[in-house]
Amino acid sequence: MVDWSSTQELMKDSAVFLKFMHALAGLYFWEWVTSLDFEWSFITGKKRFHYPAVFYFLNRYCLLFTMVGILIALDTTTEINCQSLYTFNQIMGQASSGLASVNLSIRTMALWSHNKLVVIPIVVVILGHWSLILQGVLVKASWIEGQGCVVTGSNNTILAATFIYSMCFDLVILLLSMYKLVIGVKGGRSQLMTLLFKDGLVYFIIAFLSNLLATVFIMLNLNAIMSVIFNVPAAIFSTIVACRAVRRLTNFSHRGPEVFSSTGHSFRVANPAASANTIGLGAGGGSELSNGVHVQMQTFTVADEDHLSDYNSEGDTQKTKIADPEMGDAEISAEFKRPPY
Repeated sequence: MVDWSSTQELMKDSAVFLKFMHALAGLYFWEWVTSLDFEWSFITGKKRFHYPAVFYFLNRYCLLFTMVGILIALDTTTEINCQSLYTFNQIMGQASSGLASVNLSIRTMALWSHNKLVVIPIVVVILGHWSLILQGVLVKASWIEGQGCVVTGSNNTILAATFIYSMCFDLVILLLSMYKLVIGVKGGRSQLMTLLFKDGLVYFIIAFLSNLLATVFIMLNLNAIMSVIFNVPAAIFSTIVACRAVRRLTNFSHRGPEVFSSTGHSFRVANPAASANTIGLGAGGGSELSNGVHVQMQTFTVADEDHLSDYNSEGDTQKTKIADPEMGDAEISAEFKRPPY
């Protein structure tokens, strides 16, 4: 039976914690560097800045500063105020987890056309989440000569409640999104809807499992180090999948023609058979369509404006011109709208 409170075990756990945090820092720094082109596209004006992007950037840089703070705490050889540094790391790290949920919540609210019956409860849940995140000092640390900054205690009750709340919150967001993208859809799903469905599901699975692992070790309360060792992975994995979902949605572009109809508050693929017009171009000017070349034109209508338009970073209306020798130039305009990023 392992004595988790023994000095020997604590030293071993500290060494594992040190190496584990460095590996996680390397993972997140790699993710951050390889996606800097997204930030650059906003700086150069290739993408228009929309207010939800604030939460995306806060999410990324809160975690970046957290990882820098953790490395300072682990690698410094000069005595510092460990408690202040760990308090900063704790608040910024938990804030990144909260902002990851906010990023997915914004997409869900957009899918529901900013319906107040959906938006108001989500905002209330977000405020409840942040009331736990900003509880205060949950991790205690002190400087020990020869070892550096060492975690000496944690408020496991609040930490566990925060992670459990995060899991429940993410589940609610997933169910709301899935209802709108699966059950509430009449007809086929578009490429955009498929993307939203897959990203939302992947985010929930990864975030749920990472938060669950952190919660299990908090509840086990083996020792001060093991209680918080999986808190950082939960924040990192949640942030990576949430930010990737935002970038994938922003950079989304249709591969080939795809126009959709929106009726009421449901999104569906327009039925080509219901609105197809056939124009015959006879080889000899005859009236029989069977002897000529047929050009099939499909007409689609959009009944209402969905609220995913703010996600369109380009802000331009895409227009395609079709030349026809008998009818002249017919201009077809389709505005592709995306959630606000």
